[in-house]
Amino acid sequence: MSTAAADAILADLRRVDHERRARAADAGLAAAVVRVKAYQQRRFETTYADLLADPRYAAAARFFLQELYGPHDFTQRDAQFARIVPGLVRLFPREVVDTVTHLTALHALSEELDTLMGRALGARALDRAVYVELWQHVGRAHDRKRQIDLMHRVGLDLDAYTRNPLLRHSLRMMRAPARLAGLDALQRFLESGFDTFRAMRGAQSFLATIVRRETLLAERLFAAADATAASADDPLGQLP
Repeated sequence: MSTAAADAILADLRRVDHERRARAADAGLAAAVVRVKAYQQRRFETTYADLLADPRYAAAARFFLQELYGPHDFTQRDAQFARIVPGLVRLFPREVVDTVTHLTALHALSEELDTLMGRALGARALDRAVYVELWQHVGRAHDRKRQIDLMHRVGLDLDAYTRNPLLRHSLRMMRAPARLAGLDALQRFLESGFDTFRAMRGAQSFLATIVRRETLLAERLFAAADATAASADDPLGQLP
């Protein structure tokens, strides 16, 4: 693993830690961010209700919801990453290191945007109209696009694993060393992602659907003048 990759991963983990510290010092902000994350999880469940109900795509949709989009606490996994980044290359193949790089970049960007949304929300209740207001207040359209791109990149990485039998064998062989090195959370994420995407038998359509819907929703969120006027076939109409 190059020094540049290690530095990028550590820098992103420091960004995540900065957001956590800010929330720990402000109970109101912490509560607001929790509400933002919970709303976004409900939004994902609404936007992708068809994928969650589809036998082929349901497991992958749940994986995205839980591992990339949900309000879960990844403190343990982040701490593992930070502790072993300098020696990560000794245990995991280059492809895995690339995935960790993409994952931590997505994680850091999402945490930053969620904090900004939480600050704008304050103590208010969160509904469709307020959610649109928060998006437009925070702005950063370029970062919203990058967030979608990184989510897509992680999905492409996991899909590529399924076409590499040697990599899957390597992941199995790393269970014991990973556990001894305190990397069990990372190991679970990688194996779960591999198994989920392999069972899907091709992720191109799944990933294309997510990118298309997320991009369209982002465009409508930034352009919306009246969130309450969204129709059922409009992405805004799919907000809970």
